[in-house]
Amino acid sequence: MSLVLGSGHSDGPNKSNSQGDAKCKIVRKNANFHPSVWGNHFITSSPDDLKPNPQMQQRASELKEEVKKMLGNVKNCSLKEINMIDAIQRLGVACHFEKEMADALLRIYNEDTEGKYESDDDLHAVALRFRLLRQEGYCVSTNVFTKFKDEKGKFKETLAGNIRGLVSLYEASHFVIHGEDILDEANSFARKHLKLALPNLNSPLSSLVQLALELPLRKSIERLLSRYYIAIYQEEDERNDNLLEFAKLDFNLLQSLHKVEIREISMWWKHWDFGAKLPFIRDRVVECYFWILAVYPDQQYSRARRITTKCISLTSILDDIYDVYGTLEELELYTNVIERWDRSMVDQLPDFMKLHFVALLDAVDEFEEELALEEKSYRISFLKDAFKEISKYFLIEAQWFNTGYVPTYEEYMNVALITCGYKLLTLISFVGMGDIATTEAFEWARSMPKLIKAVSIVNRLRDDITSNKMEQERGHVVSSIEVYMKQYGGTYEETCTKFRELVADAWKDINEECLKPMAFPMALLIRPVNFARVMEVLYQHRDGYTESTHETKERISMVLVNRIPV
Repeated sequence: MSLVLGSGHSDGPNKSNSQGDAKCKIVRKNANFHPSVWGNHFITSSPDDLKPNPQMQQRASELKEEVKKMLGNVKNCSLKEINMIDAIQRLGVACHFEKEMADALLRIYNEDTEGKYESDDDLHAVALRFRLLRQEGYCVSTNVFTKFKDEKGKFKETLAGNIRGLVSLYEASHFVIHGEDILDEANSFARKHLKLALPNLNSPLSSLVQLALELPLRKSIERLLSRYYIAIYQEEDERNDNLLEFAKLDFNLLQSLHKVEIREISMWWKHWDFGAKLPFIRDRVVECYFWILAVYPDQQYSRARRITTKCISLTSILDDIYDVYGTLEELELYTNVIERWDRSMVDQLPDFMKLHFVALLDAVDEFEEELALEEKSYRISFLKDAFKEISKYFLIEAQWFNTGYVPTYEEYMNVALITCGYKLLTLISFVGMGDIATTEAFEWARSMPKLIKAVSIVNRLRDDITSNKMEQERGHVVSSIEVYMKQYGGTYEETCTKFRELVADAWKDINEECLKPMAFPMALLIRPVNFARVMEVLYQHRDGYTESTHETKERISMVLVNRIPV
């Protein structure tokens, strides 16, 4: 199977397990996933220990007002203002100044359309302004970059020494849409010269360049970026100390909230004892929370994080049931039971499926009761339908594997774009949100629109590029790489190169769908976009969900464990 919450894939049908197999001699697969790297770490603290310090809250409130005044006092859309907006966003505190930031960017956009900045030849200012406006959804023209090209149509080599400008150009290039060759060229040019310059740079500029090359803003996780950028910003000569202190305090206060949330979710996970009772699964509830925190980084989305984390955790188990442990006969039964969504059918299931199904039913019933208080229980039907759909597509992949069937690339992708899980997770990400998540928004997400298809392509292909060899060694339904090579020819390396191009094209679709006029408000569209961003981070070097003992563990520690000294 291929829910890209990881690549839970088997060692082949050569190992026997318990769970009542002794009587019928069922031979099951076993992927031998490593155990949780977190254990009870997030459970041991009491809720009282996690309460934020009142003095810290008071100081943060005072500093917030100071920063708000500072933003309000800058009205001329100067370089100082756009640098301030950039710093506020990178430091992870933009959610506190949404109106002020939106008003400032609208002023900048209006002045841009009036031609105020046509004579601006500061690469940093031009690129930063472009990126901030594109990020806000304004379809500003790439013509602003033609002045930085020479008579041969190439970017001027004299720009190579303008490191700040190159960083801004590189970040701006990730907001490219189809047909904008100049931004593709800008990306290659900036990346080349930043990599060449890096060994000779001093901190904090070297750290800024390294961060941009490793985790460009468009393709990274907000909380992780802010953790890194706070350390960079405090070394800047032109930093604003009030803004810096506020960012540190806000990070720690938010982390306290996140620790409360993850403690509750970890206790829920432990209550069901999934790790012990289902030893074939990936025990990754902390990684699931980190995944969903990246989708909703702001304080106001606590309920949405809780609902979506529980659902992604249960979906990960479902993936491993279909992919690793269940026999084809059991999987056909479970698909039918999920389709019926009937608690009275529980006793028909083997014990390992019974545990999962009861946990799923209980969780969904809990969500429905909570939403009924706000007259939003209609959302649960979309959630149930999404689980029903993905189980049917998981079964198709199980049938392929068990019969040795090799689909065409197009046939494979039609299934894999569902089993990768991002259509399901986008729908679920709307369930815990406020009134902005309308019935129309759910219907839109259910129709697999261009945006969700694009983020699903990023999900599916990024996983296959990273995980394919490991999957095939373990015994797995053929991946997109195998079916593509069989159908179109070419080497493994050539196919991976082609897939990277397809991922880049999908990001262009994502960027296009986030330009005004948008199908829905950015507060909704950013959820699937953030899912794509998580994929770029977790699958940057390896399958960082399944194999979470490396950089994933380090990054979770930075965001959820280690406080920032103030």
